[in-house]
Amino acid sequence: MPFLLALDQGTTSSRAIVFTEDGAIAATAQKEFRQIYPQAGWVEHDAREIWATQRGVAAEALERARIGAAGIAAIGITNQRETVVLWDRRTGEPVAPAIVWQDRRTAVFCDELKSSGAEEEIRRRTGLLADPYFSGTKLRWLLDHVDGARVRAGRGELAFGTIDSWLLWNLTGGRVHATDPSNASRTLLYNVHTGGWDDELLRLLGVPREVLPEVRPSCVLFGETDAGVLGAPVRIGGIAGDQQAALFGQACFTPGLAKNTYGTGCFLLMQTGSEAVESRHRLLTTVAWQTGGRLEYALEGSVFIGGAVVQWLRDGLGVIRSSEEVEALAAGVEDSHGVYLVPAFTGLGAPHWDAYARGAIVGLTRGATAAHLARAALESIAFQVADVVSAMEADSGLRLNELRADGGASRNNLLLQFQADLLGVPVVRAAVTETTALGAAYLAGLAAGVYRGREELAAQWKAERRFEPRMAREEAAARRAQWSRAVERAKGWEQ
Repeated sequence: MPFLLALDQGTTSSRAIVFTEDGAIAATAQKEFRQIYPQAGWVEHDAREIWATQRGVAAEALERARIGAAGIAAIGITNQRETVVLWDRRTGEPVAPAIVWQDRRTAVFCDELKSSGAEEEIRRRTGLLADPYFSGTKLRWLLDHVDGARVRAGRGELAFGTIDSWLLWNLTGGRVHATDPSNASRTLLYNVHTGGWDDELLRLLGVPREVLPEVRPSCVLFGETDAGVLGAPVRIGGIAGDQQAALFGQACFTPGLAKNTYGTGCFLLMQTGSEAVESRHRLLTTVAWQTGGRLEYALEGSVFIGGAVVQWLRDGLGVIRSSEEVEALAAGVEDSHGVYLVPAFTGLGAPHWDAYARGAIVGLTRGATAAHLARAALESIAFQVADVVSAMEADSGLRLNELRADGGASRNNLLLQFQADLLGVPVVRAAVTETTALGAAYLAGLAAGVYRGREELAAQWKAERRFEPRMAREEAAARRAQWSRAVERAKGWEQ
């Protein structure tokens, strides 16, 4: 039986998962890495640490699966999408810390783009907004603030990449500098309609073409790992940004199917087929993937702080000792006692897109306890997702029949039940919740010939549990109205 290795490089940890041909997990390994906060609103990673942890967990997963590199048919890569690395092509060393997708340091430049009237042209070409979330403005910041970077980039001495490109470069010993359309479409530099880097966007953001990676299909053989990485060369057969990979792993292959990944953030994607649907409600039009020479698209709503609010309860407040404790603590009370927590720690994403929003807790009384705060934190995740669903239904003209759920926080039963209650439709947890890694493995397996086609993959998808809505629609509407009031109080705080 052939095995597939997925490298799942996330915001707070690096993971490696070995999958069997039928999509079952044979072994997994994971290691967290540092989160660096140099200033308010800034978030950085050490790209060298990302590579070291990713390489380490890959070897560990192979050891746990009791197979060598020769037993792997192909490697798939999936990654935190908008995080930016800039490195020296000769030495392979980063010239600065990686700027993470959560980072808001380019908010002022984004405001300048908006005030100049450039946002509409950006949206028309990219399907995105002029927001610090996306990687192009981060790259511009590095070129402007790292000594000599702009000149060196123009001479072709530096390489830019999102995390997939950084891993691919290191896996291949610096032989391959490439990305795929799902990651490229998140840069503000890629035209989703023409399927390539856009000269007007490069001019607008001041980015030299020489620094950019080659864009290849999501499902193609990118090359082989350097023999020293895993002990033997292994083909690299698939790359997709984490949310598009999860959409693929959830077998959302036809227009109208949607999934939400409950991770550090929350990311709701609806597959729209070969049509790049323009959003009227501040959602994103993004490339889902490119397979067989065909670009396919999705509508996306991005929530910046999802499961990370639980990490904040653990690390910032010390309310819980481990993330797993939050469900039991929250379940100790019937409701949040009127407490609403808006976790806008790094601004608000879709559909609000307010870079100046900050976190807020409203409705506190002397009767509020740690349990109420824990429940409000979990409920805040579901409220944010519900806001995105409403916008997506309005854009697409479709009503969701169900929402497929995956990601680490989807293991929380209280959260998924509350989500179904708010939406009024079933929330279905996949049997394999690691669908981000599974999607990357599936793309690699298709490229390597392990699978004949998508029909074979769709037949393998299974539900582990369905959460049916129980809450009266009137109560759900009232709760959402109160949530909206709380969100309004969090908006524009830093202005």
